[in-house]
Amino acid sequence: MPALPNHLRIAALQYYMRPVQTFAQFRDQVEALVETAEDYRCGLVVFPEYFSAQLLTLNNTKSPMRDQVRHLAQQAPRVLELLRELAIRFKIHIAGGTVPVLGEDGDTVYNECHFFSPAGEVGVQGKLHMTRFEKEEWIVSPRSKLRAFKTEFGLIAIAICYDCEFPEVVRAAARAGCHILLVPSCTDDRQGYLRVRYCAQARAIENQMYVVHACTVGSLPAVPAVAMNYGAASILTPSDFAFSRDGILAEGNINQEMMVIGDVNLRTILDARTSGTVLPLVDSERSQQLASSLEIVTI
Repeated sequence: MPALPNHLRIAALQYYMRPVQTFAQFRDQVEALVETAEDYRCGLVVFPEYFSAQLLTLNNTKSPMRDQVRHLAQQAPRVLELLRELAIRFKIHIAGGTVPVLGEDGDTVYNECHFFSPAGEVGVQGKLHMTRFEKEEWIVSPRSKLRAFKTEFGLIAIAICYDCEFPEVVRAAARAGCHILLVPSCTDDRQGYLRVRYCAQARAIENQMYVVHACTVGSLPAVPAVAMNYGAASILTPSDFAFSRDGILAEGNINQEMMVIGDVNLRTILDARTSGTVLPLVDSERSQQLASSLEIVTI
């Protein structure tokens, strides 16, 4: 197996949600962002969760939310073919945020991130934990399988928004050898954004991995489900001497349309797991043993 490259340039999007009148307008926005990432010589571009919700403005925005997300899922084939074609044309890896997709019964909806290679190959990570809104309003169902994706720059895992708030999921990916975690998210207020952001930074530290957080910004006032968006994209690192001083390699400005770009050193992240100031990933085996021996003491 060929050696991994030492460096990878990554683009994390602060994707601006704006109404569109045609699918072509949506396509042009997505294509321009991928072309810009390629122009900056990025090897990977990460879209946020539910970025295709712009297409809800093409339908009846007054229909029940349960119906709206199913109408959006009907657009999934067009969105996914667009992303695949762009990955091939611009020779770039694309983490396609998330797109709602219909199950085999034609009614069950899943929230899935499709990961495209420059060769046109695709892997899929479904969202594992539903937020209350997804579960109670949109009636979106969870998937049940965590995957790691083998790329030319090593193993990558994806934790979709709320999934990042569950340390056990990401720890399993880290123990399998993943050293980059992608976190596409869609949050409508400061509290929601910070829940994901703080957890993303914690996952970077405790697993000694790079975490790429992509967000939606802007607003679609006519669409209650995504009327408001709040966020700032970032590329996060472990907190150690070999990395950025504050564990933040790159970060956008809150609620502005931006592309956050940073170079990650793959050799450094692998070395940190064996020779860092602390070794939380290695030492986590002991913490797991301690957790299983929890005692309750009455005082």
